[in-house]
Amino acid sequence: MSQPTSSAFEAFREHLDDHCDRRERIIKVNRDVSVASKKVIFLLHRILNETSDDDRALSLRAATEAKKKLAEIRGMLSKITHELDGSRFWRYAHNLSGGLQEYIEALSFVHYIEHGTLCPMNKFKQTCPSYGSTRGSRFSQYFTLFPLPLSDYILGTCDLTGELMRLAISSITKPEGRTKASQISLFVRGCKADFETLTPYIPDLHKKQAVTAQSLRKVEEAAYAIVIRSSEYELSSRILDTIDGRVVSGSKEPREEPD
Repeated sequence: MSQPTSSAFEAFREHLDDHCDRRERIIKVNRDVSVASKKVIFLLHRILNETSDDDRALSLRAATEAKKKLAEIRGMLSKITHELDGSRFWRYAHNLSGGLQEYIEALSFVHYIEHGTLCPMNKFKQTCPSYGSTRGSRFSQYFTLFPLPLSDYILGTCDLTGELMRLAISSITKPEGRTKASQISLFVRGCKADFETLTPYIPDLHKKQAVTAQSLRKVEEAAYAIVIRSSEYELSSRILDTIDGRVVSGSKEPREEPD
């Protein structure tokens, strides 16, 4: 093999080795972000399921604790910003997509607990690490921060509906829990209707929408059963909460917490 050809193949080898090493580093961070984000969600559920006379104070405490963990996740993401400089982000975007969606789900859950609304996409961009080389370019107004594909934002936000279903079911036996379940039901129904128009344009969104429909049905069935029972009999709040608990026990989904 001639010297120029040998040198060319050595360059190819170095390029491929660099690509594989970078890909593995990104995949590792993606896994770490996914696990950490799931832990944030479980932290929120644990705190929100505590008994408290002040539900608003409990929600704010849960959000405060979760934000500390979210800051750690942003630190994980910041470690790979140099790996995703320029157009390389779009080359490796699929290797980071799962972690970003989990992070979006956790952050949107915190936002809902605080404000009762859907977290806007701009807030996610503002919480992402700085994104290097495009700063100062004519595209800087869009890419100054860590890129966030629209598909990841929509899919991650869609996953939020499952957590809201669990929150509604677990809260329905608490004081004002039936009101909270009704609010969540309206919110999830609105998300499903709004995201339905995007289904043809975002891969896998139809699968997420099917799960959202199941979550919505579970919340509605629990809420409707409680309304029907309370209208049939003149029951005290204590007895009604006991009935709520029986209805909820058949609606809850077992879920394992990550190690």
